Amino acid sequence: MSDTKLNKSNDKDIKPKKKAKHFNAVKVVKDPLFNIGDIVKHRIYPFRGVIVDVDAEFSNTEEWYQSIPAEIRPSRKQPYYHLMAENSETFYSAYVSQQNLVNDGVNGPLEHPDLEEIFNGIDEGKYLLKNEARN
Repeated sequence: MSDTKLNKSNDKDIKPKKKAKHFNAVKVVKDPLFNIGDIVKHRIYPFRGVIVDVDAEFSNTEEWYQSIPAEIRPSRKQPYYHLMAENSETFYSAYVSQQNLVNDGVNGPLEHPDLEEIFNGIDEGKYLLKNEARN
């Protein structure tokens, strides 16, 4: 017998159950939606950040990727962003898939202490990259 579960509404009408939607079923866009200096927040976890670098596709270790729970593990085939991140307790660096970020410029600046190293202030919800920080 197959692994398909059946839903019997009556003896004559047997239909396969619809598969449950995957928790992380988000449309994956392969072109970057965000730029360096954009303020974003994670769509699942409670943190915000400023984008400091962009990878066109996943470019971290296999161990890091496998450490993400399978039910929320994002696709590798999308942009990934390096963030100066913060939550209510601490400041840190984060590496996040595009599908897990949303724009958060409307909620004001961040307090990350390292922002002034590469940014020269903020304008309309976006941090301005210092000229000497550009590659």
